[in-house]
Amino acid sequence: MSDTSDNERLDKWLFHARFYRTRVLAQAAARSGKVRLNGARVEKAAQLVRPGDILTMGKGADMVAVKVLALADRRGPAPQARLLYEIVKD
Repeated sequence: MSDTSDNERLDKWLFHARFYRTRVLAQAAARSGKVRLNGARVEKAAQLVRPGDILTMGKGADMVAVKVLALADRRGPAPQARLLYEIVKD
Protein backbone atom coordinates (compact mmCIF):
# COMPACT_ATOMS: atom_id res chain seq x y z
CA MET A 1 0.00 0.00 0.00
CA SER A 2 1.13 3.50 -0.73
CA ASP A 3 2.34 5.95 1.89
CA THR A 4 3.90 8.47 -0.51
CA SER A 5 0.72 10.24 -1.62
CA ASP A 6 -2.69 10.92 -0.17
CA ASN A 7 -4.54 10.54 -3.48
CA GLU A 8 -4.52 8.41 -6.63
CA ARG A 9 -6.15 8.50 -10.06
CA LEU A 10 -9.55 6.82 -10.12
CA ASP A 11 -8.69 4.49 -13.01
CA LYS A 12 -5.51 3.30 -11.29
CA TRP A 13 -7.31 2.70 -8.01
CA LEU A 14 -10.11 0.73 -9.70
CA PHE A 15 -7.49 -1.40 -11.45
CA HIS A 16 -5.37 -1.91 -8.31
CA ALA A 17 -8.48 -2.83 -6.28
CA ARG A 18 -9.39 -5.39 -9.00
CA PHE A 19 -12.77 -3.95 -9.96
CA TYR A 20 -11.63 -4.06 -13.61
CA ARG A 21 -9.39 -6.58 -15.33
CA THR A 22 -7.37 -3.92 -17.17
CA ARG A 23 -6.63 -0.26 -16.63
CA VAL A 24 -8.10 0.50 -20.06
CA LEU A 25 -11.45 -0.94 -18.91
CA ALA A 26 -11.22 1.12 -15.70
CA GLN A 27 -10.55 4.27 -17.76
CA ALA A 28 -13.52 3.53 -20.02
CA ALA A 29 -15.84 3.03 -17.04
CA ALA A 30 -14.71 6.29 -15.46
CA ARG A 31 -15.07 8.26 -18.70
CA SER A 32 -18.53 6.85 -19.42
CA GLY A 33 -19.97 8.12 -16.14
CA LYS A 34 -20.58 4.64 -14.72
CA VAL A 35 -18.76 5.55 -11.50
CA ARG A 36 -19.85 8.05 -8.87
CA LEU A 37 -17.44 9.62 -6.40
CA ASN A 38 -19.08 10.83 -3.19
CA GLY A 39 -22.40 10.95 -5.05
CA ALA A 40 -21.15 12.98 -8.02
CA ARG A 41 -20.93 11.46 -11.50
CA VAL A 42 -17.32 11.06 -12.67
CA GLU A 43 -16.42 11.57 -16.32
CA LYS A 44 -12.62 11.75 -16.08
CA ALA A 45 -10.33 8.80 -15.49
CA ALA A 46 -7.84 11.17 -13.86
CA GLN A 47 -10.27 12.15 -11.08
CA LEU A 48 -8.39 11.83 -7.80
CA VAL A 49 -9.60 9.55 -5.01
CA ARG A 50 -8.36 9.44 -1.43
CA PRO A 51 -9.03 7.30 1.61
CA GLY A 52 -12.49 8.00 2.98
CA ASP A 53 -14.10 8.58 -0.42
CA ILE A 54 -17.21 6.58 -1.39
CA LEU A 55 -17.36 5.09 -4.88
CA THR A 56 -20.62 3.80 -6.34
CA MET A 57 -20.56 1.65 -9.46
CA GLY A 58 -22.29 -1.17 -11.24
CA LYS A 59 -21.15 -4.71 -10.56
CA GLY A 60 -22.95 -7.02 -12.94
CA ALA A 61 -26.65 -6.23 -12.66
CA ASP A 62 -26.23 -4.75 -9.16
CA MET A 63 -24.93 -1.48 -7.77
CA VAL A 64 -22.19 -1.52 -5.16
CA ALA A 65 -20.86 1.26 -2.94
CA VAL A 66 -17.37 0.97 -1.51
CA LYS A 67 -15.37 3.13 0.87
CA VAL A 68 -11.75 3.71 -0.15
CA LEU A 69 -9.58 2.61 2.77
CA ALA A 70 -6.12 2.78 1.22
CA LEU A 71 -4.17 3.43 -1.96
CA ALA A 72 -1.74 1.08 -3.71
CA ASP A 73 1.46 1.45 -5.72
CA ARG A 74 0.73 -1.60 -7.84
CA ARG A 75 -1.88 -4.26 -8.55
CA GLY A 76 -1.38 -7.08 -6.10
CA PRO A 77 -3.11 -10.38 -5.40
CA ALA A 78 -6.84 -10.40 -4.63
CA PRO A 79 -6.44 -10.71 -0.82
CA GLN A 80 -4.22 -7.61 -0.84
CA ALA A 81 -6.65 -5.74 -3.13
CA ARG A 82 -9.53 -6.38 -0.69
CA LEU A 83 -7.64 -4.34 1.93
CA LEU A 84 -8.03 -1.24 -0.23
CA TYR A 85 -11.80 -0.95 0.31
CA GLU A 86 -14.83 -2.01 2.31
CA ILE A 87 -18.29 -2.56 0.89
CA VAL A 88 -20.71 0.04 2.21
CA LYS A 89 -23.87 -1.20 0.53
CA ASP A 90 -24.73 -4.08 -1.82
